[in-house]
Formats: sequence, C-alpha cells, structure tokens
Amino acid sequence: GLVHGASAVFVVKNGNGTACVMADFSATFLTSYDTRSGPQNISFDLPPGAEVSNSSSCGKENASDPSLMITFGRGHMLTLTFTRNATRYKVQLMRFAYNLSDTDIFPNSSSTGVKTVESVTDIKADINKTYRCVSDTRVHLGSVTVTLRHTAIQAYLSGSNFSREETRCEQDLPTPATPTAPPRPSPTPAPASPTVFRYSVNGTNGTCLLVSMGLQLNVTYRTVDNKTVTREFNVNPENTTFGGSCSATLATLDLSDRNLLLLLQFSMNESSSRVFLQGVQLNLTLPDAKDRSFTAANSSLRALQATAGNSYKCNAEQRLHVTSTFSLNMFRVWVQAFRVDGGKFGPVEECQLDENSMLIPIAVGGALAGLVLIVLIAYLIGRKRSHAGYQTI
Repeated sequence: GLVHGASAVFVVKNGNGTACVMADFSATFLTSYDTRSGPQNISFDLPPGAEVSNSSSCGKENASDPSLMITFGRGHMLTLTFTRNATRYKVQLMRFAYNLSDTDIFPNSSSTGVKTVESVTDIKADINKTYRCVSDTRVHLGSVTVTLRHTAIQAYLSGSNFSREETRCEQDLPTPATPTAPPRPSPTPAPASPTVFRYSVNGTNGTCLLVSMGLQLNVTYRTVDNKTVTREFNVNPENTTFGGSCSATLATLDLSDRNLLLLLQFSMNESSSRVFLQGVQLNLTLPDAKDRSFTAANSSLRALQATAGNSYKCNAEQRLHVTSTFSLNMFRVWVQAFRVDGGKFGPVEECQLDENSMLIPIAVGGALAGLVLIVLIAYLIGRKRSHAGYQTI
C-alpha cells in the first residue's frame, strides 16, 4: 500500500476576512513525463507545505466566480473554480499547472517549463451544505489524474466554518439492497468474455493511438473474512469513459468508471522503431476486500510489439502478467500506437499465438494430401499389374 500525504485545510477569505471557500483534503497526482532514457511514470502527493495563493478569490457577484488556488513546490498550482445556481454549487473546473523543471518531482526530465491541464468535475453540493466524500474521488485532467481523499469542500459559505449539513458523494452512498441469496458452495463462476470495443486517443497531430480489444481484470486479494481469492472482472465499455494523451514517444489510454481506473501506456523505441505496451496501472475499488483500494502497476513491460506504422493483431486470448496479484486478459486484440495514418489501422503484424494456431490445420491438410497421393499411387500400381501376362487375341 501507499502512504499518502495528510489532509490540509485551505481557506479563501474576502477583504473583510470572512471565509467564502473552505476545503479539506489530501491529493495524489499521477502522470508521466519524458526523460532521456524514455518515458517515466510518476506519482506524488500534495505536500504538507502547500499554501493558498494570494491569487485566490471570492469572486464578484455577476462578474466572476470564487476560486481556490493551492501552490506547492517549484511552481505547481492546483486550482478549483466554483459556480452556482439557485439550489446548488459545484467545482466547475479543476486545473493543474506543473513545472517540469522541478527536479525533486521530475528527475532527469528532458522537458522544462510549466504544463497546464484541466477538466470539468462532478463535485457538487446543495447550497449551504458541505460536499463530503470519504471515498477516493478521481478527476482526469488529460495526462494527469488527480485523486482526492477524505474530501470536504464548501463554497459560498454563510458562516466561518463547514456546515454540519452535508451532501455526500455518490461513491459514499450505499448500494441498493438486494435479496439475500442462500450461500453457494461452488466458487464464483468466471464472467463471460468481455465486450470488444474500439478506443482512440487524439493528439495535436491527429490520432496517436487506436485500441480495439475486450479487457478482463484478473485480481488476487484478501477478503474481509481474511480469505485469499482470485476473481475476474470485465471492463464494460457501456459504463466506462476513456481518454488519454500523446507525446513523441508515449501514448496513454485511460479507462475509468465508478470503481476503476486502468491506464495503458504505449512507448516507441526511436532507435529500433518498435512500438510496444510498456506500462499498465490499475486502481480498483473492491467492496468485499480487506483493503478496498487495490493498486497494481508495472512500467517495464514489452507486450503487443510491432514496427512503427504497423498494427499488432491477435485473435487468440492473451494474458499479460502485470504483477503477482494482477493479470490483464485481452481478447481479439488490434492496436496501433504512433504513425496512425487517417485514423485507420496500418499493415497487420500477426501475433505468434495466431501463427501457431494456423500450423495445426496446415499440418492436417498436408497429411490428408499425402494420404490421397499414396492411395492414388497404389491404385495406379495395382492397375498396371492387372495387365501383366498373356493378352487376349
């Protein structure tokens, strides 16, 4: 497990010293950046020394909205901008600016300067109530994923402290009760094959990543009653949102739903012009687990390899071992990263599994052809012998 930074309270006050925004949370940032030896994944926490910037504002009625700006490190800033209507307020926009020149967080970075990403959010609450979320809240800001923990936020305050009345996030709400079924002695059956779906990621120069496959998570964990179980979970495209990012040598696809964050990172070796799946990261919420937050990551893989400009295709099921407790099962795989011409798959490179599966029908066909040839030769020899001896005049 990871030890995350402690939460901190951030307050924005107006010119009279009255608080208009209060926030209490801890945060973790997940992204990747380029180094001279290739792309590097990085995860870092909002440090205890983070401060509210003087640029934060309570806004002006009908002119501007309140904003909370939190600064830390060497030029990093997390900004929450609020808006409201007659009954509710929300974090309309979350923006994160990070400085790649900060060698403490981004060692050996081949890029410098400040990069900014942003996204709308689902963080909202009733007026005069505190937004509270004990569960993890993930916000995908393009190439950066921000995870808020033990969150309490309130804007447009009517007092000097958080309201005791709360609006809870959807993740904290109880799931609808279902009828209790009698215990079954048999193990949980494996789910059917997952739905194959086509995902795409676009960059400034067009499509940089095409992925068509069905995805299944094979996870081993300890349950609340201290039993070790291995279970499979299908990634359902109907309930999943996807996005990603592109750079010269790294293309990332991120898939998320209420309980899932799955990152697939494809890399290109410029010297060999080979493209491959380099990194997989999974964050999964398991309601029946002893530790509900399951995390697994591996950034040193070399799977689904193809030459740049070509696509990798495999109809056979593939199991990619990411860690000792997590494997990614992939069905009917067809992927291409970088040099995607016209948003379409390029020339196909078949996987070894498909090539091996073709050897069996070829061998059987060859054996049958040989048998037919032997029978034909035997027939001709037998016919020739039948004409030996005296001939009828």
